[in-house]
Amino acid sequence: MPRSEKYNPHSIEPRWRKTWEESDLYTFKYDENRQNHYALTMFPYPSGNLHIGHWYAFAVPDARARFMRMKGHNVLFPMGFDAFGLPAENAAIKRGIDPAKWTYSNIEYMTGQFKRMGTMIDWSKQFATCDPEYYKWNQWFFIQFYKRGLVYKKNGFVNWCPSCNTVLANEQVVNGKCERCGTEVVQKQLEQWFYKITDYADELLDFGSTDMPERVRLMQHNWIGKSVGAEIDFATDAGTVTVFSTRPDTLMGATFLVLAPEHAFVKALTTPEQQQAVQQYIQTAAKMSEIDRQAEGREKTGVWTGSYATHPVTGEKLPIWIADYVLVTYGTGSIMAVPAHDTRDFEFARKFDLSIKEVIRGETEMAFDATEPYSGEGVIVNSGLLNGMQGGKEHIAAVIEKLAEFGVRAKTTYRLRDWLISRQRYWGTPIPMVYCEKCGIQPVPESELPVRLPDNVQFQPTGQSPLTLMEDWRTTTCPCCGGVATRETDTMDTFVDSSWYMYRYLSHDVHDAPFKPEFANFTPDVYTGGIEHAILHLLYSRFWTKAMRDMGLTNVSEPFKVLRNQGIILGEDNEKMSKSRGNVIDPDDLVAEYGADTVRAFLMFLAPWEAGGPWSSQGIQGPHKWLNRIWSLYFDAADGPEENISESDLRYALHAALKRVTDDLERFSFNTCIAAMMELTNTLVKAKRSPVSQTAVWTETLNIFNRMLAPFVPYIAEEIWSETGHTDSVHVQSWPAYDPQALVKDEIEVVVQVNGKLRGKTTIKSGASQEEVFAAAKSIENVAKFIEGKPLVKEIYVPGRLVNIVVKG
Repeated sequence: MPRSEKYNPHSIEPRWRKTWEESDLYTFKYDENRQNHYALTMFPYPSGNLHIGHWYAFAVPDARARFMRMKGHNVLFPMGFDAFGLPAENAAIKRGIDPAKWTYSNIEYMTGQFKRMGTMIDWSKQFATCDPEYYKWNQWFFIQFYKRGLVYKKNGFVNWCPSCNTVLANEQVVNGKCERCGTEVVQKQLEQWFYKITDYADELLDFGSTDMPERVRLMQHNWIGKSVGAEIDFATDAGTVTVFSTRPDTLMGATFLVLAPEHAFVKALTTPEQQQAVQQYIQTAAKMSEIDRQAEGREKTGVWTGSYATHPVTGEKLPIWIADYVLVTYGTGSIMAVPAHDTRDFEFARKFDLSIKEVIRGETEMAFDATEPYSGEGVIVNSGLLNGMQGGKEHIAAVIEKLAEFGVRAKTTYRLRDWLISRQRYWGTPIPMVYCEKCGIQPVPESELPVRLPDNVQFQPTGQSPLTLMEDWRTTTCPCCGGVATRETDTMDTFVDSSWYMYRYLSHDVHDAPFKPEFANFTPDVYTGGIEHAILHLLYSRFWTKAMRDMGLTNVSEPFKVLRNQGIILGEDNEKMSKSRGNVIDPDDLVAEYGADTVRAFLMFLAPWEAGGPWSSQGIQGPHKWLNRIWSLYFDAADGPEENISESDLRYALHAALKRVTDDLERFSFNTCIAAMMELTNTLVKAKRSPVSQTAVWTETLNIFNRMLAPFVPYIAEEIWSETGHTDSVHVQSWPAYDPQALVKDEIEVVVQVNGKLRGKTTIKSGASQEEVFAAAKSIENVAKFIEGKPLVKEIYVPGRLVNIVVKG
């Protein structure tokens, strides 16, 4: 259908965007009689401006959501904003503006940017986690968890960011630094609120009911860190020191004990002569993060307390040391050191000239002057009643049974710590607890939820929540005795907000429950987002769903059925994008120049989606030219030499591409989809210059190709569909099914080699016998001259692909 104007995305895209919005094209309504499909991408923080990473995270999975819709599914693809957190509070401090005003202004601007992206997002279900109607249910869940024993408060050492002036969970400390601002984290002792995620440690290791990438499973498995071993008691002057060991078979090789500098017994065990050295060491250790203290290759440091522990079996006196490589937050905060069979203990013993005793012998004698200890399995030696037994993790149970009379008992521990949710900041969900001198700590009555954040707070760099300065807000009534009480001034970690948000979209306007019971089991069929959340959001949300299941709120055990992760878009210099490097790509500028469809197509084409890759300002020209060729294909007259393409050739090219795109969309391989459609476009351009362009097959081909384009480049696909005579939207059409019969060729082309070197090509009938294939190959003039008169060694035929004739001479 000829059109005079060129492809102009700046005219097409705003017009169709308005039409889609006015027609509620993407509004989802749950339908029990249809196959409902929930596609969700991790919601963004309202920073104020979409970057190219947002496009990569949302526009690319949007193509698959559209594909599922065209396949007949009733698709929900919603959007919200993860709106609490430090950036809004820091902006308020820096600019002197209200965090809520800053946040909602950003949401409004980013919503407009998202709409220009051309996604099928259902905006009717949008919410922000800073909406009181949303965080009311954060508070409600807190109270329910508290009633079930999943919430507690305790005093302990925490990760403190001096810049953000707040506590961080272990998962938010990266290489000893705050994951948000990069400041060195220090240890501080505070009373904090915790969620008992450790109650679900074993179940969190079971990934059987969710499809997650192996890398995510491994990261969570390692973070949970299940260890099977034994607890062993050592008597000291301060009381019993209990250690945990995964190798109780090496008990007789323990030659000293090591306590964490923060261990409760350190003060009592430190002799007067060692007091100054011990105190100085404790102060130094307190300035280091747990990550730094356990850094691989770091030289061991420590101080002797001056005291001894009694070995539970031999009665030997073992010196008690403190060292920062032992953590008070892991295990019991103390270890029995077996330097002959543990690398860290070996390094420590060598540095401080402590005794080393072999108790596990492998195939060769232990050489104590070696650079590494022996940590493998073997026969237990030098161990009295254990001599001759097999040592190693597979034999722990038998060893524990043998040592039971000495108080040795089986024990399983985890690296996972309970989730510390207290934050000393304003812009977060207020923790719904009050303090009464008479009644103690009490939850706020559910009828009084939400506990709203007050307005007009004063921000002070004191390390305390600004809420502590709001006396009118802090002062309240005890729900038990009616007397004067004070509110908790800490707010919740923002990962609380994202732990259950996927359940809220279909109930965003519900006021009497976090979500409607009928939608309690409607969890995302496909969940997409960055792998950086593997041990943060993803682990927390899995815990939350299991806790809700045990409360009877849902029947599912996982918050999503399938998880897929996208990679990262780098700058053209192959480095992470940052303003300081000057390599940031602004998607708004790209849309203004090329249109949203081009940006979408290039993001899908530039690399495998799960891998990501560097941006290319030259590379985006390719998809832009491709869309212009598509436009010309439908609307411009044929131009160029006549081609000879048959109907069967055209159908083969179409259905081969359709099969490839269909299969690749199922498995999130977007770059190969674009490549297949680009190849098909080349064939169609040639076919337009052949007699086949006057047939019904050509018309059918263009119709199918139009529908194939729709998930990837929705604007141009809609314009073509409309201009080719259709009155409904291309986005309500069915995804075309490829025809297997079209993929069966009457004739196929095979490559012919002589002694492995290409000498020609021949066309044969599909299903031809080997004799017929070899005869056709030898009849090629350029092949015949290389084999004529030479002894034949063998003939090789790879069906449908290659012939290789091997001759002598």
